[in-house]
Formats: sequence, C-alpha cells, structure tokens
Amino acid sequence: MRTLLIIGTGDIARRALPLLLPHWRILALTRRPETAAQWRQLGARPVPGDLDDARSLGRLAGLADAVLYTAPPPECGNTDPRMRKALSQLAKTGSLPQQIVYISTSGVYGNADGKLLDECAPLRPTSARAHRRVDAEHALRSFAIAHGSALTILRAPGIYAAERLPVTRLLNGTPLIDAAEDSIGNHIHADDLARLCAAALQQPHGGIRVYNACDSQPLPVGQWYDKLADTLGYPRAPRLPRDEVRRQVSPGLWSFLAESRRLSNARVLRELPGCIHYPTVDELLRRL
Repeated sequence: MRTLLIIGTGDIARRALPLLLPHWRILALTRRPETAAQWRQLGARPVPGDLDDARSLGRLAGLADAVLYTAPPPECGNTDPRMRKALSQLAKTGSLPQQIVYISTSGVYGNADGKLLDECAPLRPTSARAHRRVDAEHALRSFAIAHGSALTILRAPGIYAAERLPVTRLLNGTPLIDAAEDSIGNHIHADDLARLCAAALQQPHGGIRVYNACDSQPLPVGQWYDKLADTLGYPRAPRLPRDEVRRQVSPGLWSFLAESRRLSNARVLRELPGCIHYPTVDELLRRL
C-alpha cells in the first residue's frame, strides 16, 4: 500500500480521512501532542513537526509517495514560507512524492466583476491573503516541474457545512451590500471538497492540473445570507450601500465581500465525477 502524507490536519483533511484509509497508509504532520493522539485514534500515524520551524521538518524527507497539503499560509505577508519550508524538506532525498494535491482558494483570481471564470483565467490577486496562495501555487508548480511530480490544485471558494455556517455574522447584524451592488460567488460543501481531495489522489494523470473546486450555482452574497437566515429563523442582515459596508466591516471581511466572480466547475464535473453532492447551497438548507 502506498503512503500518503497529510500536511494540514484541519476539518477538510479529517473529512477526507475515511475516504483515504482504504487506499493509503496515512501519515499526518502534527504540531501538538493532543492532535497527534486524535489522528492516531482515527487510523493515521502522526509525524511530529511544525511548519513554522524548518528544523522540525527534517523527518519529512523520503516518507511518502504522495502529499495532501491542506495547511493554510501564515496570517500576514505576501508569501507562504510554510509551503517553501515543507517543499525544501521533501526535496532532500532521492525518494520524492510522486503526487501532490493542494487546496488553494478562488481568491487567486481576484475581482472579475461577476464574469464567468474557468481554470485558464489569469491570476489577479488583490488581497494579501490571495497573494499568499498564489505564492504557494507558484512554489508547488516549480517543485512539480523540477522533480516530475504530478500536481493537482483545487481552488476552493467559500467552504460551508452544517458546522461551518456564518451564523455569528447574522447574530451580530453584520451589514451586507445592497442587492443592486452586491458581489457574486460560488461555494463548496466541506464534504464535497474532501471527496475532491480523495478523487484527485486517485487520478492517474501526470503534470499539473487545476480545478475550480466549487458548486454549480453562483449566488449573490446577500442572497446566500438571506437564505441562511430564513432557514434558521434569524433576522436577515441589514443591507447598505457598498461604500458604507466597506467602512463598517473589517478589512479581512471586506476582502471576501468585495470580490465578484462566477466560477465554472465543468472540469470538475467532467474529470472528477461523483464528488459534488451539493450542487447548490439549497441542498444543505433543505437538510437543515
């Protein structure tokens, strides 16, 4: 059985683990002892290490046939030093991972004023958060080209699940943009993203492949929040002119609210079929 190294032991990796265990011997990079204990109980073998400490990553070299990388970049800066530290260690042996799957963000496209984008659209990041993801993608591309590893990049928009809903914003009455000026975007259910990770690792292709890991229904941001509020029985969020919302919300939240784009998931549906069980957010809302 081949060995898979998971770097990033968050929610998506946990959801993907049951799908991966029948096909892989799983190693998981863990920073805290309690996380290591949890992953051992789930069926993985913990590997101690901290992406912010290059000296702790020496044992990664030569460990795995494939890597599932779901760890986020740091919270500041325009680069992802964590990715570069990990790749540097993975390259320090003749036994390199033959395959890497990385969860990136659709934010790398920047604002498209609501236009439909496929995976060939140019990268025009506007936020530092998106610049860090572009840097990570570039580092991975360079690694894959230099070492002949297959690379899959999954560009995910807003991730949601029953346990991952923006309820606090509704309860706090965080304002949203008026419908006439609103941004538009896609979503992806956390379980669907986990399925895409597992399916991508089973793909036999070489080279580099990029997917818009998203649902089939772009929605105005305010419409998504209205649907959620109505389903949960909460008051709808107040609507304000675009400039007024920008003044009232944090820069981090504004970086999500400001950008408007529609994503095509045709390539995902064609090449990774059967993974999208939530083609619209309505599927989850009905279950709630």
